[in-house]
Amino acid sequence: MVDTGLHAFGWSRQQAVDYLRENTVMSDSEISSEVDRYIESPGQALAYMVGRLEIQRLRAEAEAETSMGDRFDVKGFHDLVLRNGAMPLSTLGNLVVAWSERV
Repeated sequence: MVDTGLHAFGWSRQQAVDYLRENTVMSDSEISSEVDRYIESPGQALAYMVGRLEIQRLRAEAEAETSMGDRFDVKGFHDLVLRNGAMPLSTLGNLVVAWSERV
């Protein structure tokens, strides 16, 4: 929200600080650092959201397609996602599909 507020809606730095202060439990120093990061790297926070949404979508598909049914291995899913580190989301998608076909 802060990234979009700053870069799309023209929020001032203070508006971003106020938003985080009202909507998070971060300390003032954390808020200051976060706002500065958003200012210096437009769109970076949106990339995190895109990744989050894609991982949630992949999990939902894996849960629906897995042969485990009600016994979906959530730990196994998260292990798969985390052990392979940073990669394109399309590559992660291929790994999740292959994993869900094996389990």
